[in-house]
Amino acid sequence: LLLVLVYEIRVHTGAKLDAETDFNVYINLIGTRGDAGKRKLLTSKNNNVKFQSGQIDIFFIKAVSLGDLEKVLISHDGAGPGSGWFLDKITIYYKDGKEGKEVVFPCNRWLGEYQDDGKTVRELTAETRQWRVQVKTDGDSPEPQACKRTLVIYGSKGKSDELLLSPQDPGHVCFLPRATDEFIVETGDVGDVYKIRVSCDDVPGFEGWHLKSFHLEELHTKQELNFDCNCWLSLSREDKELVKEFPIVDENHKTLPVHKYVVSVHIGDRWGAETFANVYITLHGKRGDTGVRNLRTPLTTERKFQRNKVDSFLVEAVSLSHLQKVIIGHDGQGYGAGMYLKMITVRESQDSNEEWVFPCWNWLDTHLGLCETVCEIFTVGRRLISHPKLPEVILQSSGLWIMDITGSDWSNEEDPLHLSFIFFGNQNHKKLPLQVTGKAIQIKDELADIGSLYKVQVTGPHSKLKQPWHLDLLHMKHTGTKEEMYLAFDCLFNPNEDKCVELPALYADQEPLPVVEYSINLHTGDLKKADATGEAYLCIQGERTDSGKRWLNSRNSLITFARGQVDVFKIKAVYLGKLIQILVGFKSPRKDEWFLEKIVIKETIYPFSSHVFVYNNWINKRHKKDFVEVVIPLKETSVTSPSLLTKPINTKSRGQWQMWVHCVQVPEDMPDIQVVVFGTKGKSPAQKVQNLNDNPFLLAVGDVGDITKLSFLLSSTCLGRGINLHKLQLKDLDTKEELSFPTEVQCLFGEDGSETVTELAAVRPDKAPLREVLYSVSVYTGTLPASGTDADIFITIFGENGDSCKRRLRHSCFERGQVRISEVRAVDLGLLSKVLVEHNNVGYGAGWYLDRIVIHESDKTDSQYIFLCQQWLDSGVGDAQMERMLR
Repeated sequence: LLLVLVYEIRVHTGAKLDAETDFNVYINLIGTRGDAGKRKLLTSKNNNVKFQSGQIDIFFIKAVSLGDLEKVLISHDGAGPGSGWFLDKITIYYKDGKEGKEVVFPCNRWLGEYQDDGKTVRELTAETRQWRVQVKTDGDSPEPQACKRTLVIYGSKGKSDELLLSPQDPGHVCFLPRATDEFIVETGDVGDVYKIRVSCDDVPGFEGWHLKSFHLEELHTKQELNFDCNCWLSLSREDKELVKEFPIVDENHKTLPVHKYVVSVHIGDRWGAETFANVYITLHGKRGDTGVRNLRTPLTTERKFQRNKVDSFLVEAVSLSHLQKVIIGHDGQGYGAGMYLKMITVRESQDSNEEWVFPCWNWLDTHLGLCETVCEIFTVGRRLISHPKLPEVILQSSGLWIMDITGSDWSNEEDPLHLSFIFFGNQNHKKLPLQVTGKAIQIKDELADIGSLYKVQVTGPHSKLKQPWHLDLLHMKHTGTKEEMYLAFDCLFNPNEDKCVELPALYADQEPLPVVEYSINLHTGDLKKADATGEAYLCIQGERTDSGKRWLNSRNSLITFARGQVDVFKIKAVYLGKLIQILVGFKSPRKDEWFLEKIVIKETIYPFSSHVFVYNNWINKRHKKDFVEVVIPLKETSVTSPSLLTKPINTKSRGQWQMWVHCVQVPEDMPDIQVVVFGTKGKSPAQKVQNLNDNPFLLAVGDVGDITKLSFLLSSTCLGRGINLHKLQLKDLDTKEELSFPTEVQCLFGEDGSETVTELAAVRPDKAPLREVLYSVSVYTGTLPASGTDADIFITIFGENGDSCKRRLRHSCFERGQVRISEVRAVDLGLLSKVLVEHNNVGYGAGWYLDRIVIHESDKTDSQYIFLCQQWLDSGVGDAQMERMLR
């Protein structure tokens, strides 16, 4: 009997623009024992929305053993413009007997009526190539250590998976000095090989590997490839990198250059924007990618990834040609790991005068913004690094803009493609019609009277298309100012589709306006005959400009707005500023009347905003015109608070937190330290800090509300010196919320160790932490006989933000009729309400007559708090109390 097997199918959608599809996808597996039949790929096991650009979706199919898999039939049922799907490859895993197998079916083509050859069905064949890999290690390389070493092969059709270079004989030791090691590896059909990437794992104690060369031989065709390496993979030698790329050395082909890309990470100016997590990046271009690179060592020696700072790193790789996108993320380690990323810029080298721009303007955080620690950012183009230096006689307003437009070839000169390029400035805008008759077009215009250019919009096509056309790039250069920018539209204009795309102008030394995704929610009223079918468009108008006309239906097709339904559309536009109104156009061939209740527009740029436009009226009611246009003004705007932007949490916090404290220069005879957690609802009991060496321990905080600060309490009177605090992190075990605390130049208990309390304010995104305040405390001893004392005096100051914890005043004696002034450093207590004063009743005549205590902030002498006492704190006088609560 044949066994029933479970086939794990991984569908790799390509990372191209508009590669995704939402149509039904079908697959049939064909092996040496027959086929599985046509199966619908229903539910992705790892993604809520399947077949998205650059995504891998996993499906499982049960079938009687098919033997060795040979082919796959893949198809979808979509038709019409916008139905295309770009499939990269399909990988199938299955276990037949004890042996696990993996078969790769490369595709790297479109399935769509208006892309490629117009087919929506493809037959994929399993193609594998075996390689003999010879690796030479140099003579001065250290003895090998337990370290995983991998190889990735890049070719014209794609790349291999990471290939582990491990010995076939378990007892054999590889990568000895002066040794040549041989491995057999298997890949799919990657096409003509042009580079390899070699990497080592970062393991403790790894001294490095001096790699001399790689030699690859394809076992079927006997093709031989050579790669000169002669470099170290080490964190302590040469470039201090564990990843290296090498181009093929071939007499018949020009060797590709190796660039040291300068990757600059721009952190935004928001509270908590900084991170101490480990950040990594992958650069993607027309010629492959760099693989994942850790951004370890910046070009400057300052602490990296700090608020409102820019850090630059070198990433060495074989030339990627034109950059297209970056994938950046972090590992979530360290306190306050979330990072607010403004943008990434990339130069080809340190000497380059141009850079690619990748705007983000969002959080990389598990609980904020997009609630992800990794994001994919497509480039908006290239710009100059700095403004051109010009003689003073050249006026900035003089000269022409020379604009070169490149795209796919348009060979039909008798039937040109009609587009419109609209240039927006801070004073006006100008529309230039364009006829595309080839692959490259040049236009010249002064763009007079528009002021400073800030965005370019492209609309069209304004005529019927018989084939799609791809707009690649708009290169603009001003003959007067020498300003230059490259706008990477990377946009496909399909037949029967009206499109509007726009990008910001890219000036040197200026932050480009962000490209924002606006989510448009159209609410059709729940009234009788409120639904309608027809054609519709809208235009969002903001204080800067408008979004252009955006069609909600494809040309020659209709859209239906159902009664009581909310239809969601998404458009991308250069940031419009404060939204003012929205224009809606509607036409129904059946003369339907549409009752539009309201439109809600949500911005996905942080902080997220919702804009409500209320209409509550009929469109097309007894109207004779083709298109009815209505203008709906803004009714209200709400900004979602950081707490509401967090990922939904089903579990309620029990007040159990994990705490990490890392200190350096800790004395061996360190006394016990306690910690108190303060929040908006109260404070926790004091608990012992279990260790100071970055090992997590449990903290029972309870329900204190939003945590505002931590207070560290020293059990002894003082230390010889302060303890340097390097890291402090809190994490809720239930909600997974993380809190950060500023630790820069922070010493617990003062630099000289003379303090017994240190307080740190919690840092929350978009909310300034409570400030540190130095309070001046004036203690007035009474004038009655024997009023003074030599006992130690302690006070606790209470305010609307909590209390200061018990503090010892730094004076040895409080004499009769004298005023002693002390300073108490604490996180801002807000309006003060009371003071608890006490002493330890030590010494001869410890009793003390206190007249009053006056407190004010050290830098504010115009306002002060007076707390009257005029009583004894004496065990033998009056009520025998040695502590008083003063209000």
